[in-house]
Amino acid sequence: MSEESDLEKTEPASPRRLEKAREEGQVVRSRELGTFVMLMAGVAGLWGLGGMLGRKLDTVMRAALSFEPAVAHDPARMLAGFAQLVWESLLGVLPLLLLFAAAALLAPMVLGGWLFSTKSLLPDFSRLSPFKGLGRLFSAQSLVELTKAVAKSLLVGGVGFWVLWRHLPDAVALMNAPVQEALLRLLELVLLCCALAAGSLLLVAGIDVPWQFWDYFKKLRMTKEEVKQEHKESEGNPHVKGRIRQLQRQMARRRMMAEVPKADVVVTNPTHFAVALRYEEGRMGAPRVVAKGTEEVAARIRELAAEHRVPILSAPPLARALHRHVELGHEIPSGLYTAVAEVLAWVYQLKHWHHANGPLPEAPTGLPVPDELAVPESRA
Repeated sequence: MSEESDLEKTEPASPRRLEKAREEGQVVRSRELGTFVMLMAGVAGLWGLGGMLGRKLDTVMRAALSFEPAVAHDPARMLAGFAQLVWESLLGVLPLLLLFAAAALLAPMVLGGWLFSTKSLLPDFSRLSPFKGLGRLFSAQSLVELTKAVAKSLLVGGVGFWVLWRHLPDAVALMNAPVQEALLRLLELVLLCCALAAGSLLLVAGIDVPWQFWDYFKKLRMTKEEVKQEHKESEGNPHVKGRIRQLQRQMARRRMMAEVPKADVVVTNPTHFAVALRYEEGRMGAPRVVAKGTEEVAARIRELAAEHRVPILSAPPLARALHRHVELGHEIPSGLYTAVAEVLAWVYQLKHWHHANGPLPEAPTGLPVPDELAVPESRA
């Protein structure tokens, strides 16, 4: 049962899945909304620009039907006149075309926004499969599209019939009206019918848009296994990340060990902890921890210190305090100044002893460690 649940697409699409679908040209689209916007733009354009368009086309028609004997016998002038009429016609319908273009660009912005994807242009030969074609033909999506088509036909046809029935007496009365007045009134009735029919599609679009959102996110749902796999790909394989961290620790440890020969002294626990200190007068405000570690790392620090003749001092309380409270590469806190100063003084005495061959200086004991920095041996 658990394997079956892992294969069911029950998880919502992740942001990465949505972004990938968008790159492939898959976004929420509603043809009903686009149809509604385009039809309303056409009705609005004809309603607002119809007078100007009619006058412009009237001028073009008058010029086209006028006869000039000189032009009729000159092909060059005939072509020039024809080109001029075409240009004037284009200028007349240009505002309406711009309105349609704006509507066509605005409709996608309402839902998924503009999208330019070359992947959707690549050939997909699976679409040529007759079996998949039959599957799409008898799918739930096809049933929904058929239902919408029938609903649109009934709705638009019903609205058109209602408008014509309601204004039938006015249409019949136009038979006795002057031609120009009858044409204007007829155009008003046609525009009213178109506006109401196009407006009725708002109801279809209002139902189709939520359906398209639901269907889009339903198709992009993921199985639990896909979510896990995507998480691994985005966050990285745990084994690979662990190996990278291990290599990083090894590199950091090698860099740290390279600083041990340059240290002035190594303070030990004596076996569990080892902390290497370095101080350069005039360049450092206080002694700095250049290496530290426990167990095997501490043993390696002591070995390197012995190989390079770096003094080693056994001071358990001070070693535990330095290891616990000072980060690698940082200067020691002010509370340990006194203790570390005694240690460095002993180191300087050792250096003098090596050159002067005097009495061997005694290692400092009972180094003072403040209570707030002291670390009990059981917690070390």
